[in-house]
Amino acid sequence: MKVIVCIKQVPDTAGGVQFNPDGTLNRAAMLTIMNPDDKAGVEAALRLKDQYGAEVTVVTMGLPKAADVLREAIAMGADKGILITDRVLGGADTWATSSTIAAGIRKLDYDLIITGRQAIDGDTAQVGPQISEHLDIPVISYAQDIKIEGDSVVVQRQYDDRYHIVKAQMPCLITCLSELNEPRYMTPGGIFDACEAEITTWGRADLVGLDDSNIGLSGSPTKIAKASDKVRKGAGEKVNLDTEESVAYLIGKMTEKHVCGL
Repeated sequence: MKVIVCIKQVPDTAGGVQFNPDGTLNRAAMLTIMNPDDKAGVEAALRLKDQYGAEVTVVTMGLPKAADVLREAIAMGADKGILITDRVLGGADTWATSSTIAAGIRKLDYDLIITGRQAIDGDTAQVGPQISEHLDIPVISYAQDIKIEGDSVVVQRQYDDRYHIVKAQMPCLITCLSELNEPRYMTPGGIFDACEAEITTWGRADLVGLDDSNIGLSGSPTKIAKASDKVRKGAGEKVNLDTEESVAYLIGKMTEKHVCGL
């Protein structure tokens, strides 16, 4: 069995975010981590490797430093890492990103593709299903449990307060939740292997059958009108009152805001 996991290097939002003048994220200037849903996808693939001897290949698209998350996945136990990077691919929205990643996956053999449900920097949950559409394979989203039965995959798909059980013949694509599992830690031996591992790097010229009108910022139908960091609250109104005055003040404010009708 050959499993491909699509992962993404995302900003560590605890350290704040920065934007370019065109509204896109300035990824080169921010601290980064592996997207949490994607890390659960890596763990799911590694459990298939443990159980069935699957070969696990991790793929990412991003800046050259995105190789760091590939090495992290290899240190966890993945077999190969592929980085798709090129200046002309920058600023891509979900359509351009999925088109590009799908073009890369077409160069590979696979039975199962695993992606995270969504990335914490975009929160669209679109790239995984779009990749399946480009590749013309079935997709099962929101996986909270994965099992293999012969040449098919059986997935518990999260749905409100219950779940669906969905079965699909491979090849297919699954998007998984961070709640799917508890990702393993990197091992010391795995870290050494990851440092020495050769990361395959593909640029625009390596992606055959990809239309230039579907890549990068110029090929992205989504246009950003405005982008900003999280809105910071003002200091608010400060008063210094005794207990009775404070109660009357609060009731007055709530009545003014129609919170209560006292």
